[in-house]
Amino acid sequence: MRQRIGILTGGGDCPGLNPVIRAVVKRAAVDGWEVLGFRNGWKGVVEGDFTPLDDNSVSGILPKGGTILGTSRTNPFKKSGDLDKLKNTLRNLQLHSLIAVGGEDTLGAANKLVKEGVKVVGVPKTIDNDLNATDYTFGYDTAVNIAMECIDRLHTTAESHNRVMVVEIMGRHAGWIALESGLAGGADVILIPESPVDIEKVCKLIKKRHARGKTFSIVAVAEGAVLKDQEVIADQKLDQFGHVRLGGVGQVIGDLIEKKTGFETRVTVLGHIQRGGSPTAFDRILGTRFGVKAFELVKEGKFGYMVSLQGRNIVAVRIEEAVGQLKTVPAQYYEMAEIFFG
Repeated sequence: MRQRIGILTGGGDCPGLNPVIRAVVKRAAVDGWEVLGFRNGWKGVVEGDFTPLDDNSVSGILPKGGTILGTSRTNPFKKSGDLDKLKNTLRNLQLHSLIAVGGEDTLGAANKLVKEGVKVVGVPKTIDNDLNATDYTFGYDTAVNIAMECIDRLHTTAESHNRVMVVEIMGRHAGWIALESGLAGGADVILIPESPVDIEKVCKLIKKRHARGKTFSIVAVAEGAVLKDQEVIADQKLDQFGHVRLGGVGQVIGDLIEKKTGFETRVTVLGHIQRGGSPTAFDRILGTRFGVKAFELVKEGKFGYMVSLQGRNIVAVRIEEAVGQLKTVPAQYYEMAEIFFG
């Protein structure tokens, strides 16, 4: 019987997942290994829901966003009995090992499974680029470019109508997308979770800008940004990893700006637009390199490790190094961005 491995994609979707899947299947085929794809993240492993993957399965998926395997935020440690079901699935399918593609939650579960004796290799995935132990994750570059293009387009409307335009951008705990798309798009103010929002300071910047003859302003705000001593949450429901759904901060800030400055202010929420569509060349290549390296770690028996981009090299680091603490925007980087505010 040929060696057989499984692969799953967990958490939020992002551009670059399909290149990872394709690369694992293509690389495994070189050595004659069989690959099974579990549907909808950890849920598929728990329920034994899978599909065989071969060259035909992954043909044409390189430029496609999302994931052909589907995804979910299922936590295999949340419900009693799920861990035993997961282990039974792996045993019944006679899997050599499992490749888990996901962010802090998915890899956190993978790290726990390694301690339970399950052979797991990780592939880091978070569109927010907030996962530790890797310089970049795929999907992030695509999201930054999409957000930048949206800011570019908002400039023309803002200038034509003499408005303040607030654009809400993804970023639960880290402001990487908002900061870098805002810098690239020439936003006049950028607000991120790492620096609580002083609304009086924001309004002062906008008024100063308008006083020197500018008739419009662009404010880029990460969805996880907070006003001083206040967190804006649209929905108190929790997912299986304990996360609330953030959102609404853009509208709150837009309303305050209009009230305090008297300038007409409109709010645009980019939302899932940033997740969709075809990945950039950078994300296609990074996903491909991650997938190839992940299979090679499987062959080497380096379980409990994940692939990582360090500089221009793909290396192996322990999964536990990536989970438990988020990679946030350094204070000096945000201070540099403030040079261009107003």
